[in-house]
Amino acid sequence: MSTDDADKVLELAGQIFELARQGDAEKLGAYIDAGVPVNLTNARGDNLLMLAAYYGHEAAVVTLLAHGADPNITNGAGQTPLSGAVFKGEPAILRALVAAGADPDAGNPSARETAAMFEQTELLAQFIKP
Repeated sequence: MSTDDADKVLELAGQIFELARQGDAEKLGAYIDAGVPVNLTNARGDNLLMLAAYYGHEAAVVTLLAHGADPNITNGAGQTPLSGAVFKGEPAILRALVAAGADPDAGNPSARETAAMFEQTELLAQFIKP
């Protein structure tokens, strides 16, 4: 691969991560259908699901999960999408992640630990029993 081609691939990847940050579920689904790995990870270790969950985009989270995104994958800091959703106080995203099998004890800090740190234990308890 030439340097020019590599630069184009990196630019496209950056655009796809931005789609996750912005919550563009339709375009994310189209890119994944076209062959982009659903668990694509950036240099910080964030994947598309982590970004969509953290930025509060339920439709994008649901789309990524429907395409097989791993709800328990951790980023470079050891965080999971579930812990990000707890931190941000996103009940609809919590519901979607739990339904997809997100583990409240995965990651560091885990979703349970995050809930305790940020006084979101009641929110987490709506979806996960202690």
